[in-house]
Amino acid sequence: MNKRRKTKNVTSIAIKLNAIKVRDLFFKFLIIDAILMSILIGLWCIESEKSFYGELVNNAERAINFYPIETATYTVIWDNGKVMVKEASEFLYNVRIILIIIGIVEGIFLLEEIIFGTARVRKILKPLNEIAETAERLSNMVFDEEKFHSIEDAISKISPVASDERIHIGDSEFKGLEDAINKLLDRMRDSYRQQARFVSDASHELRTPISVIQGYANMLDRWGKSDESVLDESITAIKCESENMKNLVEQLLFLARGINGKTQLTIKEFSLSNMIKEVVEESKMIDDKHVYSYINLEEVNVYGDMGFLKQTARILVENAAKYTETGENIELKVGRNSKGEPYFSVQDNGIGMDTEDIPHIFERFFRADTARVRKNGGTGLGLSIAKWIIDNHNGYFSVLSRKGIGTRITVYLPEKQI
Repeated sequence: MNKRRKTKNVTSIAIKLNAIKVRDLFFKFLIIDAILMSILIGLWCIESEKSFYGELVNNAERAINFYPIETATYTVIWDNGKVMVKEASEFLYNVRIILIIIGIVEGIFLLEEIIFGTARVRKILKPLNEIAETAERLSNMVFDEEKFHSIEDAISKISPVASDERIHIGDSEFKGLEDAINKLLDRMRDSYRQQARFVSDASHELRTPISVIQGYANMLDRWGKSDESVLDESITAIKCESENMKNLVEQLLFLARGINGKTQLTIKEFSLSNMIKEVVEESKMIDDKHVYSYINLEEVNVYGDMGFLKQTARILVENAAKYTETGENIELKVGRNSKGEPYFSVQDNGIGMDTEDIPHIFERFFRADTARVRKNGGTGLGLSIAKWIIDNHNGYFSVLSRKGIGTRITVYLPEKQI
């Protein structure tokens, strides 16, 4: 009961701390947006006056009428009687596009913080809670003061982030405390590295579609009103990159729900052979650039979530298609290994992978061939999702790949019900 109450306290504290962080981040974004909008409007007004009058004069009456946008104007009346009425609707539309793009980026960062922030804070607080419990147990024991000083000195010399150093006191009485602190350091360092890599990778992945959207928005602003081909090209590109961003966010949400335990599997018995056959038929319908073949060594039934396992097979097929030349064969196979474990495999004769890349293919945002994936699309999260699904079925992967020959990825599932 006491332990359960402590767990709830840690969760409650983590939620509150993360809520404060999200709130502060939201208000920072609002301030930045307001400052940016003020700067853009100010620069536009100054440029408009200089273009009309030749210079910026302090003694003038200025009036801004920005609502409604369709009839927005900027009016300046100089002492010599000159009057400028500048149409502002086009400028405001461009400002709105910029703010929408920035808002999307800010929203994604806020969403990431809402989803992953509490879990990160809990992960940090959990070892601290363990240390508090260890300290409480130690408080009932009698220690030599010099030993406490030795612990203090050892801890003060350790960097919790920048190194892989570990505490070693050499006293058997403190072995438990030493192990607890070292485990805490390991978790803190691992959490820090994962967070830093995720933020860096996510920022990098989102930067490309945002840059493309900004580039085509600029093209629309310059030539889109008079050149219909530029208009069509820009709209198509913006739609495509928006779809890429949507897919990326959806896959991040899937992984986040899985990590937080919010994604539940519906386990039942079904025919693995029929499921893979369906995937083959679907692949033939949506992809006429490759030849798909199906080998069923025996009828295999498994226990699992058919929807998620089918999603895994599709991910493997789509991944194979990206790295296989047009007209080449992609083979799907179902059977059992010598241990009786059910399996399905996807094999291609595409470009293959270097040996050193194979251990990393299930990591988020990892790509063996960045140029090809950028050309053919993809978020770099598909195999990470597939691994989460198979891990939660108590299954495992086997990957065989040779550069210039091809790749075979096999999924092994438990023989009995999960």
